[in-house]
Amino acid sequence: MKYLILILLVMNVAFADAQTVTTVILVRHAEKATDDPKDPDLSDAGKQRAQHLAQVLRKTKVDAIYSTPYKRTRNTAAPLAESKGLSVLTYDPSKKEELDLMVQKFAGGTIVVVGHSNTIPAFANHLTGKTDFQNFNDNEYDNLLVISVVDSGKISKTVWLVY
Repeated sequence: MKYLILILLVMNVAFADAQTVTTVILVRHAEKATDDPKDPDLSDAGKQRAQHLAQVLRKTKVDAIYSTPYKRTRNTAAPLAESKGLSVLTYDPSKKEELDLMVQKFAGGTIVVVGHSNTIPAFANHLTGKTDFQNFNDNEYDNLLVISVVDSGKISKTVWLVY
């Protein structure tokens, strides 16, 4: 019996090691300008924050970068994409199933998703299967959520950073 338990423990550890972990980095767009009420660009502070995001993730291998089609999200992602030699891919924030497809497509990799004060917490809740994340305040632009998704669909870790 003792050996059976040991064998089952070893098999469980081996199985856990064989699972694929995909890292999803969720970030709200940087500070927006007041140039266009429907689709504003980034303010000077926002442009600096976008550069800072690229600096924060400079040593992180990134396989894909997604953004909503708005200027403020695309321009938040642009410095990171340029530094990584990647194109910014567009997604529809109203379709959470697109996030599932991203995770499937880049399984085992790292994906950066730039969104909005309401979509980033909603995506975090979707990935974790919980409701821990509420919409960000309008003046909050510095949240960075790093979520590790195990291929079984279970979350191994969520890290909430401020940059």
